[in-house]
Amino acid sequence: MFAPAPLGDTRFEILAESAFGAHPGRAAAELPTAPDALGSWYRAVVLGGQGRYAAARAELRIARARSTDPIVLSLAASTEGSLLRQLGWHARAAVCDGRAAALLSVRSIGDQALAPGPEGSGYPFDRGDAICDALTGLAADALGTGRVVLAWRLLRRGADLLPDDRLGWRPAIRRQWVSAETALAAGTVEPALTHAAAALELAEQGPSVRHLVKSRLLVAAAAAAAGEHDRSRALAEQVAEQCREHGLLPLRWASAMLRAGLAVEGAAAEAEDCAAAIVRRGGRFRPATAG
Repeated sequence: MFAPAPLGDTRFEILAESAFGAHPGRAAAELPTAPDALGSWYRAVVLGGQGRYAAARAELRIARARSTDPIVLSLAASTEGSLLRQLGWHARAAVCDGRAAALLSVRSIGDQALAPGPEGSGYPFDRGDAICDALTGLAADALGTGRVVLAWRLLRRGADLLPDDRLGWRPAIRRQWVSAETALAAGTVEPALTHAAAALELAEQGPSVRHLVKSRLLVAAAAAAAGEHDRSRALAEQVAEQCREHGLLPLRWASAMLRAGLAVEGAAAEAEDCAAAIVRRGGRFRPATAG
């Protein structure tokens, strides 16, 4: 079974803070080696946030090889699904998220803890959060394959198992993200604005710069759908600047795509440059004609 690294291990603390704290853009060469499987998962999260897909996948393989703990394995599977989903491979991501859910019983939620999160983050890694990750991921996968009703059903399933007030900050934000995206896909703009605003409020209270940036991007997307184009452009420009500052390449690409849709000068070229950089780092976008 998984034995977490000692809390005094500075490698663990640096990796945790990079994954879910104020320095998501810490250079790969500056990241310490992982002291354990959870540390490898942290490294994968950091590298994925920077668009270093090949390196992130390698770290997930290491995490799986170093642990038999179902929570670690579930988190790794959910993260693999997230990496695939970012590149448009929603059907493949669903396989990973389904595996993440299967590794843990979803019939009831216990208090089995894995390890504490970054100091001061208020985030314990536990079985409930891992299950929520899996179900939220499955909802996003369903949405990406055009199954909006199924996406809502999976979100409700997650909420039935773990109400919002029982979630850690990270799964709570992720649930709001996918709820907003599902509302947008359903053509219901007001709920989308509400969920996006809720995600941003949670992120502003949390420790993670990356979650704050993505939440602000989702508010920008919802504002665009509501016809609030000036507000959307302003938010998306703020997101783009934060992405450049922190090296968040996938979010920078998404922001550029949104700004291109809003006819912001130079945004389309930036999106192309970001996409090319993602490919160089091991990301392979799903072709529009792929099944």
